[in-house]
Amino acid sequence: MKKWRLWPQSLVGQIILLVAIALFVAQAINFGMLLRERNQVELTGQTAPLVYRVINALDTRGDRWPALPERQGNQGHDRGDRRNVEFSTTRPVLDGKVRPDVKARAEGMFDDIGLAVHSVVAAEDSRVMPLRRWERIRNRATGEGLRDRRVGRLRLAVEYEPGKWVTTEARIGNRPPRFGGWLIGQTLILYIIVLLPLLWVGRRLARPLKQLTGSAQQFARTGAADAVDERGPGDVRNLTMAFNAMRARIIAMLDEKDRMLGAIGHDLRTPLASLRVRAESVEDEGERARMSETIDEMNRMLEDILSLARAGRSTENPQKVDLSALADAVVEDFIELGAAVEMADSARAVALVRPQQIRRALRNLIENAIVYGDRAYVSVRQEGGMIRIAVVDEGPGIAEDRMAEMLEPFTRLEGSRNRETGGAGLGLALVRAIMTEHQGELRLANRPEGGLEASLMLPG
Repeated sequence: MKKWRLWPQSLVGQIILLVAIALFVAQAINFGMLLRERNQVELTGQTAPLVYRVINALDTRGDRWPALPERQGNQGHDRGDRRNVEFSTTRPVLDGKVRPDVKARAEGMFDDIGLAVHSVVAAEDSRVMPLRRWERIRNRATGEGLRDRRVGRLRLAVEYEPGKWVTTEARIGNRPPRFGGWLIGQTLILYIIVLLPLLWVGRRLARPLKQLTGSAQQFARTGAADAVDERGPGDVRNLTMAFNAMRARIIAMLDEKDRMLGAIGHDLRTPLASLRVRAESVEDEGERARMSETIDEMNRMLEDILSLARAGRSTENPQKVDLSALADAVVEDFIELGAAVEMADSARAVALVRPQQIRRALRNLIENAIVYGDRAYVSVRQEGGMIRIAVVDEGPGIAEDRMAEMLEPFTRLEGSRNRETGGAGLGLALVRAIMTEHQGELRLANRPEGGLEASLMLPG
C-alpha cells in the first residue's frame, strides 16, 4: 500500500502549502488582534454606562462631589437619571462572578475624567428580569410568549468617600458574538483570492518543468530524447534552452563516438581476418589451432567492447517476446554444443524487450555459470510485476564484498588474465548495461546450498 505523505513532493504543492500556512498564521495573528480589540470595546461598552450613571447620581446628590467642568450649567438635564442607583454607608455585597477587568476599566475611566475614588468593586451574575414594555409589545406582535427572560447583570460599587458607597447595575448581552463565522468566511475569501492565481502560476511553471524532467529521464534511459518546448517564465525558459543545448551537444558527441567505434571495429576486423587467412597456411596443426583460438578470442573481446560502448543506444526495436521461449532457444543452442545446461519448465512470460540484447545477456550468464560452476540451470518465472530469468550454477559463488566489484568492466573473479579461466571481464558489465536499458536489474546472490544465482529482472 502506498504511504500517504502530508508534505507534498512537487514544487507547486510545496509552494501552495507554504503560502496557505503563511496565510493561516497571518489570519490567526489578525484574529487575535481583532479579538483583543473587540474585547476592549465590549469591556468599555459594559463599563461606561455604569461609570456615567455613578457620576450622574453623585452630581445630583451633591455630597461634596466636585462638579465636572463639562457639566457646569447643564446639571439640570441629568437630575432624573438615577435609575438602579443605591447609596449606602456599608460596603455592598455583590453576588456573582467578580469582574476584575471591569474594575480596572472603571478605575481608568474615573482617572481619565480626573476624579479620585477610594475603592471599586465589580461583579456579574444572571437573573430573571421582567420584560420591558417594548419587549412585551414586540412579543405580542410576533406571537412569542410573554415569559420573563434570564439576562446577565453587571453591578458596580464605588466608594466615593470613606464609608460612603454608591452601587449601580445594568444589563449586559448574554449571546456570544458571531465572530468565528465571519473570520472563517474572510479566510476562505482570502484563500480563493490568493491561492487560485498561485495555483494557475504554479501549473504554468510546473508544465515545462515536468516536460523537462521527462525528457531528461528519457535521455538517461535511452540516450536520445526530444527537444523541450521553450516556454514558461524567463528562468524556466533559460533552463530549457540550456538543457536543449546540452542535449544537442551530447547527442552529437554520442553520434561521433558511434562513428568512431564503427570505424575501429571495421579497421580491427580487417587485420584479424587477414591473420586468420595467414593462420590457415601454418603447417603445424597444433600451432594453427592455437592461433585460430586466439583470433576468435580477440573477435569476441572486440565485440564485447563495442557492445558495451554502444549500450543505451541500441538500434534494435523493442517487441513483445515470450521470454520462456527465448530462454529455451538459447539453452538449446548450448546443448547442441555439448554444454551442461538445463532448462526448467516455465510458464509463458511476455515482456516488451529487445530480443537480441536479452539473448546476449542470457548467453553471458550461462557462459559464466559453465566456466565457474560446471553446470547451468535456467528458469523463468513471474514475481509480482517483474519477470525473473534466473541462471544457477554449482560453483564457489562470489564473496559478498566483491559482488559490486564484479559488475565493473574488465573485472574477473579469477585474478589472472588466463583465457582458459574466463574472458576479459566484460560479461557482467555488459549484462548490467542491457538491463539498465530495459529498466530492469541484474541481481547476484549466493545460494545457501552453494553456487551463484544470477537473475535478469525485467518489467512484466
